[in-house]
Amino acid sequence: MRSSLAAHVLPFALFIGALALLPLVRIFGGDSIWAHFPEQGIYPLQTLLCGAALLYFWKAYSWGKRQGYLFATVTGLAVLGLWIAPQVLFGFPPRLKGFDPTLFESSPFLYWTSVLARFARLVIVVPVLEELFWRGFLMRFLIKEDFTNVPIGALQWRSFFIVALAFMLVHQAADWPAALVCGIAYNLVAVRTGSLSACILAHAITNLGLGIYIMSTRQWGFW
Repeated sequence: MRSSLAAHVLPFALFIGALALLPLVRIFGGDSIWAHFPEQGIYPLQTLLCGAALLYFWKAYSWGKRQGYLFATVTGLAVLGLWIAPQVLFGFPPRLKGFDPTLFESSPFLYWTSVLARFARLVIVVPVLEELFWRGFLMRFLIKEDFTNVPIGALQWRSFFIVALAFMLVHQAADWPAALVCGIAYNLVAVRTGSLSACILAHAITNLGLGIYIMSTRQWGFW
């Protein structure tokens, strides 16, 4: 169980730890470009470290049943619509401040490297490590400490809503309403399908669509 615990928790812990470095770099980075735009350095490093951790533990993961991918796809698209609805449908102010790859527009190589690295983080690394932690570990651990003996998607309402609330809290405050519904939706994918891979697919579809929306509208605050 210890190896399974580390496999599910450590990549997520590395991810959160890297985010905690952002304000420190802003405070102690002086007048360097990294102090003004710390995410330009932290995010690629975070992607590499977390990706390496996932690969290291890969054989320890169980993905559950291979089913429910259509439901996951529909759920991922619905969550995407909800996430961008305030700006698209209700005229909320655009969210312009965030990871901005146009800082490198003078160098096509650096620009596209930055964009591709950001999408690798958004669409591959984040969905895998977050679903392993939230639906693969915590949702089961809150039911039984020996979580590896709890089926993926096992339903206990206390666990269900604790995970949804915790998922909400790790997002930006501006995203909390959408993130809460998103956490509930991905939990429902787990319960309905018993498939962690379906949860990852739903999450990846949401994030891919969000990334395309960000690049087309330059609302970097959605990153």
